Amino acid sequence: MNKYLIAYFSRKGENYVNGQILDLPVGNTEVAAKEIQNLTGGDLFCIQPAREYAENYRKCVAEAREELQSGARPEILDCVRNWDAYDTIFLGYPNWCGTMPMPVWTFLGSYDFAGKTILPFCTNEGSGMGHSEADIRGLCPTAALKKGLSVRGSSVGTARAEIAAWLKSEGIPVAGD
Repeated sequence: MNKYLIAYFSRKGENYVNGQILDLPVGNTEVAAKEIQNLTGGDLFCIQPAREYAENYRKCVAEAREELQSGARPEILDCVRNWDAYDTIFLGYPNWCGTMPMPVWTFLGSYDFAGKTILPFCTNEGSGMGHSEADIRGLCPTAALKKGLSVRGSSVGTARAEIAAWLKSEGIPVAGD
């Protein structure tokens, strides 16, 4: 039986939503990650950078761009316990600068993904997965990478059916079926 890990990076506070900056009490990717947990019974793991990003959205974007351009691998706070117990990793992140936030790169470089299956999911306001799937493939060449799911952040709260359909299309059993 597969054991699922839902590893995600999310940012609450000032975020870009439907053309405006809004203060979110919970980040969009966290909302999607918790929905995947509800549907699969998987274990949650929040990828948390040791240094928080600026609260101001525009400053955060500048920090993210600088990290991407420099190839930074920011330190993350915690590690996954019992890594070897997981067969399937749901990897969640917002689309930052056309790919994943750099703490997700740190996470991917911290574990051996040989024999693991990765199902990425990405929240955004219309930019889709960007080139994150290609980046994951480059960082984890020994993993089986499945088709990712792009979820519009502004509608993540009502995306249960969309997420369930994606899981089913990838052969993942969904609670309640």
